Amino acid sequence: MKKHNLFTILFLILIVLGGNTIQAQEEAKESPFSVNVDLMSRYVWRGTDFGASPSIQPGLSFNKWGLTVGAWGAYATNLPGVQEADLYLSYNITDMFTLTFTDYFFPDEINGYKYFNYKEASTGHIFEGSISFNGTEKFPLSVLLATNFYGADARRLNDDGTTGNIQYSTYAELSYAFKYFEAFMGFNLTTPDADKGEAGFYGDSFGVVNLGVSAAKDIQITEKFSLPLTASLITNPQSEKIYLVVGFSF
Repeated sequence: MKKHNLFTILFLILIVLGGNTIQAQEEAKESPFSVNVDLMSRYVWRGTDFGASPSIQPGLSFNKWGLTVGAWGAYATNLPGVQEADLYLSYNITDMFTLTFTDYFFPDEINGYKYFNYKEASTGHIFEGSISFNGTEKFPLSVLLATNFYGADARRLNDDGTTGNIQYSTYAELSYAFKYFEAFMGFNLTTPDADKGEAGFYGDSFGVVNLGVSAAKDIQITEKFSLPLTASLITNPQSEKIYLVVGFSF
């Protein structure tokens, strides 16, 4: 099946799964559809700052039978800045394990872009497969392993200087939820060959690229409405960067 049909397939899945939404909403207390938006002071992902500005991050998803189909975006306020529009499909194997496929895409607002170009040599899409261990109530340790397997990943260089296959850039993260905060550590598991001039997707060598802590609290606005606030102190030891990020969720 041609890859340019991916968007259409996901769209059709959403329609089929949501075909009985009106009836389901009458029978159930909660809708399987979810809409949200985060307003963040910065968009820092896996130790890298995208956009260097406040970021508006909308999300739309459908969740049923452990399957989630969704779309997520991040839009910098320093236009054109760095923009992102992703599609994802995840499945909870059990309460502890989740498989996820993500189609990352970064629209180029300056030079223009073609979203439906899925040709391997020229596409702007990045396909990632990941598996996560979600921890348990008694042992709240989460583990993520994610690998890029198609698209605009960093490339290997052949001995003659020509461009080779993608590096299959891989990222791993450990996070532990304490009583009042969460600590996390993320690793670049890919080692580019600097002698050939290769650059990495997460960093220029194997090592820690995302290290920090996060905390959250609800700000009570009225008796029935509170505003979730999150704050994260993030460092990237490999690039020697530090970020203090705060944001609200709606």
